Amino acid sequence: MSAGERRVLEAVPKELLIGGEWRPAASGRRFAVQDPATASTIAEVADGSVADALAALGAADEAQPGWAATAPRGRSEILRRAFDIITARADDLALLMTLEMGKPLAESKAEISYAAEFFRWFSEQAVRVPGNYQVSPAGNSRLITLRQPVGPVLLITPWNFPMAMGTRKIGPAIAAGCTMVFKPAELTPLSSLALAGILIESGLPPGVLNVVTTTTAGDTTGPLIKDSRLRKLSFTGSTAVGKALIEASAEQVLRVSMELGGNAPFLVFADADLDAAVEGAMVAKMRNGGEACTSANRFHVEESVATEFAARMTERMAALTVGRGTEEAVEVGPLIDAKQLDKVASLVDDAVARGAQVRCGGERGSGPGYFYRPTVLCPVPPDSRMRTEEIFGPVAPIYTFASEEEAVAAANDTEYGLVAYVYTRDLGRAVRVSEAIKTGMVGINQGVVSNPAAPFGGVKQSGFGREGGEEGIEEYLDIKYIGIST
Repeated sequence: MSAGERRVLEAVPKELLIGGEWRPAASGRRFAVQDPATASTIAEVADGSVADALAALGAADEAQPGWAATAPRGRSEILRRAFDIITARADDLALLMTLEMGKPLAESKAEISYAAEFFRWFSEQAVRVPGNYQVSPAGNSRLITLRQPVGPVLLITPWNFPMAMGTRKIGPAIAAGCTMVFKPAELTPLSSLALAGILIESGLPPGVLNVVTTTTAGDTTGPLIKDSRLRKLSFTGSTAVGKALIEASAEQVLRVSMELGGNAPFLVFADADLDAAVEGAMVAKMRNGGEACTSANRFHVEESVATEFAARMTERMAALTVGRGTEEAVEVGPLIDAKQLDKVASLVDDAVARGAQVRCGGERGSGPGYFYRPTVLCPVPPDSRMRTEEIFGPVAPIYTFASEEEAVAAANDTEYGLVAYVYTRDLGRAVRVSEAIKTGMVGINQGVVSNPAAPFGGVKQSGFGREGGEEGIEEYLDIKYIGIST
């Protein structure tokens, strides 16, 4: 480990944040954080328990009235200061992310910029929470509608975008006037702890943000969901866990936001600009090494251009450099852990056993880390597991279609509905297909849809609720109607 890496790691808090104080877990337990490129321990952080989580909720509940009463401009300026600090420290924060998550430094820097934008966006939204005043139809009263913060919220984030998933939830909560208990992913807690430190430095009052890192997520957060002091739950993660949380949230009738699994189709029509389609496909597939809910999981290509598209994808994927993300030339880092590596290998092995042809890759990488070589499979039998399961790795399976109707049917042949990508030069087709596909987001001739100014979220078993855009802050606000007799 280099001196720069050690410096960045040493600067990060390693304890729980409760009521504005960094403190060890009540049990004294700690857990190790690994570098997935080397499978070696790079830090140890506090391993919180139920007692710690309840203390965090108590701190959030105590801070809620005062925080809700804070002027919107005050909340806005805290977020703006945090944006400025994150931007100024982008290089160190990117290195920290690469060390704990594995993605190449260039991608980590891009995520830091994306993450910071949520704070800038919601700093602007904090002062624009709408209300309404109107005369009743009968003319004998006045109708006032206002929005107030929901109250203490529980935020649970995944490991794949450890900084952006935090800012995407924390930003609107702060802007709306909600206090928080934040439970980051066990595999990547360091970026979240660094983010919490930046918010304290930016002037966030004690108790507004409380952070509990833990290896026992269900046991630790379960009692919070049953506690009447909690009023909202926001979760990003697997559909299976999301379903369990939705069920648990019913007891207290919590406001719930869920951003769950995906199975994104990437449609390429014969009239598409093939150069642009391949470029977009590489971005949609290989962002974060394929470990993204928005990652293109299925490539459906019109028969007349499928051979050419597969050849170009194979050339591009085979040329990617795999290695530790801290190395300048590396374009693809490791998968997050051994479990994810085994899953990707299993999905590829299943497809090959059913008759899929490996155009490139199709095997694990060398070294102690969790590497898998960028892979293109074409053709791929429709009964392969990866047709319906989220791959979450650097594997591009290519299927074909013969008509627009067949393409739309294939895109919709999934229980998920987060995002889809469509490449075509035909404007009418772009409109028809984007309206017919059952997803919360559609990218037309672009391989990235994520934008802090746009509402991110899905339909069907990809969840409900939106993060980002003008809609994002609404998830943290209750609507109150006041009638005044005149």
